[in-house]
Amino acid sequence: MLDTQALLANTFLAYAEHHPLLDSTQSRARAVAEEEAAGKRALPALIVADVQTAGRGRANNRWYTGEGSLAFSLLVDPAQFGFERRKVPRLSLAAGVAIVDALAGRLAEHSLGLHWPNDVFVRDKKLAGILVEVLPSGRHIIGVGLNTNNSSDDAPPELRNSIATLRDLTGRLHDHTELLLAILENLEAALVQLSQPLETLGQRFDLLCLQRGETLTVYQGQQTITGRCVGIAPDGALLLDTPDGRREITSGTLRPPADW
Repeated sequence: MLDTQALLANTFLAYAEHHPLLDSTQSRARAVAEEEAAGKRALPALIVADVQTAGRGRANNRWYTGEGSLAFSLLVDPAQFGFERRKVPRLSLAAGVAIVDALAGRLAEHSLGLHWPNDVFVRDKKLAGILVEVLPSGRHIIGVGLNTNNSSDDAPPELRNSIATLRDLTGRLHDHTELLLAILENLEAALVQLSQPLETLGQRFDLLCLQRGETLTVYQGQQTITGRCVGIAPDGALLLDTPDGRREITSGTLRPPADW
């Protein structure tokens, strides 16, 4: 059972709630944002679900949440941390850095890093996905789906060979309260660093990039850009060497739209 009181007592959270079953932590976070606007809630606020029935990923893709995994959304006011709304994926990457730092001790023997723009990978398999939403009020929702106590053997057939889980990698179960304490500690530090010079956090993006040397195709609407990845810039842009020269990609997806 998740210990929300421990999270409130030992982190920067002002509010937290835990649901055994929820349609989507992102949807609930939007509702909490309305409650905050009405003066009923304080921020930062955390929503955690054991099971999501309608989790969402980027570009309205379905977000698979395996039984035993950790799904949560953090609702923050950027003004509390001194950073502004940005068009580039620095916040997603910052959350990724926080997750990597929180899990590094548990996965010391594994190659843990970032896949632009919003994933944490172990070698070539996805361990966590991050979804950032900016609300009209300016509040930000950082959604995270982390494969913890689930197993790739129980995932849908099309995902079994592409995901990694803490349970499979370490051979044991992990306490979600302890995991969240570590993640939130590192995430608070990363949010503060977003208000500092780009290089403060940006160097970590490049250092943790696992796609370096790979040929990647970025989809931007009906346009595509293909090139060899040479890292991630301090501002969060993906750096690709293309036939037309080096490109700095600040938006797009590495997966084709579902209707292509």
